[in-house]
Amino acid sequence: MSACAEPLNGSCLCGAVAFTLTAPVLSMGHCHCSMCRHGHGTAFSTYCQLPAAALEVTRGAEAVAAYASSAGATREFCRHCGAKLFYRAHAQPDYVWVAAGALDGDPGVRPAFHIFVADKAPWYDISDDLPQYAGFPPDAGH
Repeated sequence: MSACAEPLNGSCLCGAVAFTLTAPVLSMGHCHCSMCRHGHGTAFSTYCQLPAAALEVTRGAEAVAAYASSAGATREFCRHCGAKLFYRAHAQPDYVWVAAGALDGDPGVRPAFHIFVADKAPWYDISDDLPQYAGFPPDAGH
């Protein structure tokens, strides 16, 4: 769990959307699924998990667009600049995953795992010793 006692702020690239995390980040991990890779345009995405009630959009809620990327998940982004912001798994409605790159400060945790490594970019080699899962971890509740 995060050691951060202060609320943590974040925003999209253009600043139209701003948000605050009012509870500690529970976990952080790297996702290598094809949807994250294509949606972010990167080898993987890094997300922080926290209780959904702890995410407060403080500016630009009307600028947050949602895309149902699968039957089980919705991805939210700024409709103006396209910055990826939030991921919501329908099987875990009490939690939200926030794109770590959108945070302004240190969430107080570090990445703890890689998921969907079966889908990882063939040109990318994972070079750390974090646990790797072909899909979701066994205890993820999906």
